Amino acid sequence: MRDWVRTAPWQRGIQRIEAFFSGEAYAPHRHDTYSIGYTIKGVQSFDYRGARSDSTAGRVIVLHPDEIHNGEAGDEEGFHYRMLYIEPSMVREALGRPATALPFVKDAVLSDQRLFWAIQAAFADIEETLEPVALDEITALLADGLLANDPSADRSTRSLIDANATRLAREFLDANLGRTVSSDELEALTGQDRYALARQFRKAYGTSPYRYLTMRRLDQVRAEIAIGSSLANAAIAAGFSDQPHMTRQFKANYGISPGRWQRLVRKTKA
Repeated sequence: MRDWVRTAPWQRGIQRIEAFFSGEAYAPHRHDTYSIGYTIKGVQSFDYRGARSDSTAGRVIVLHPDEIHNGEAGDEEGFHYRMLYIEPSMVREALGRPATALPFVKDAVLSDQRLFWAIQAAFADIEETLEPVALDEITALLADGLLANDPSADRSTRSLIDANATRLAREFLDANLGRTVSSDELEALTGQDRYALARQFRKAYGTSPYRYLTMRRLDQVRAEIAIGSSLANAAIAAGFSDQPHMTRQFKANYGISPGRWQRLVRKTKA
């Protein structure tokens, strides 16, 4: 299989790539970011901090900023992986003032569901730039996952939910489905910093602010389809950037394409 690399649109603070390599991938190098990803298929091998590491399907990789590493296939089948490169300043902001140092994860290859879910969330739609509230949620999950794997950087966290703040955020999202909602707006409205709000919103409603926003948009798409709107018009009316963006989200969340849904709805009405 020929080697390939797929990149998400450029975005300040975080970069996302998905790639396949059949042999040597990278010569020794280092980043000024955290490199956090997971192996999808094959054996992903690399040298890091004086030791050889091998990651297999489902395993998470965490490389600390400014640490030299390389990369290559661990067998003849090659390896397929996804990787995030996130600026340490974003992790620092998400951790909050009580954190004394940036987390350092001793094991470069590990099994950690929180980090795995965060990476998956970041790649839910690689064709699109992450919206502000989605990036906040992913950064908070990454920071919490890093912290959980470095006891020396432990800190206490507030466990109480600010019910008024989370309610205000939910109502604001409901009222602004048709446009991009900025994190600054939610901070000003709720009095919570963006990362604390992301954590509290999940505790209050069982999902992140961005996923809540996405699902309400998809609810509106289904309503638009039900009254006979075209898929393109339904996408724009619900606040998606375009029809392909809506289609990817619809299929990912409902397991069926919006075109097929439209045909089923029309068939029911016939």
